[in-house]
Amino acid sequence: MPADRPPKTHLPTPGQTVGPFFAYGVEYAKMHEVAHPHSPGAILLDGVVRDGAGNPIPDAFIEIFAADEDGSVPRARGAFRRDDHTFTGFGRAFTDDEGHYEFWTRNPGSVDGAAPFFAAIVYARGLPDKLHTRIYLPDDAGALAADRLLSSLDEDDRATLVATRLPGGGLRHDIRLQGEKETVFLVF
Repeated sequence: MPADRPPKTHLPTPGQTVGPFFAYGVEYAKMHEVAHPHSPGAILLDGVVRDGAGNPIPDAFIEIFAADEDGSVPRARGAFRRDDHTFTGFGRAFTDDEGHYEFWTRNPGSVDGAAPFFAAIVYARGLPDKLHTRIYLPDDAGALAADRLLSSLDEDDRATLVATRLPGGGLRHDIRLQGEKETVFLVF
C-alpha cells in the first residue's frame, strides 16, 4: 500500500428507520395468539405504546417471547403456525390507531428460579434500531427484589418493567419510548 494512502476502515452501516411499509412480510395469521384465547391458562397481555410527549404511537410493532407456565422454554419448530393448542412462546402484534397492542398468551413460569418475564422487542417509525425490554409479572415481590436487572434500577425505573395484574387475571403494560416514565430498554 502506498504511504500516502490512509488505511481502510470499515464502519458499521447506520440503522435505518422502519416506515409504514414495514408490515409487509411480517404478518401471519393469529400472530398475537401465543396461546389460543380459550385454552386453559390463557390471559390477555395488553398495553399502549407512547412517544416522549405521551401520545399513542399508531404503527408500532411488538414481539414477545416467554417461557411456558412451568418455566420450560418452548423449542417447537413452526412458531409462525398457530394450531390452536401448541404454545410457541412467540408472538407479534401491531398497535392500532390508539397505540394499543394485545397478545393472548400464558403467564410465563420461572426459568431457573428467576423472576418470570416476557422478553419484548419494540419497532416503530423513527427508531433507527429495535428496542429490547422486559415485561415482568407483578405477583412475586421476593423474586422481583432478587432479580439482577430490577435490583440494579431505582424504584421509578423498575416500575417501567413490571406489568399490572388486572382483576380478570390479565396483564396491562404500557411502553413509553422516551421522556417522563420512559421504559427501561436493554442494550443488545
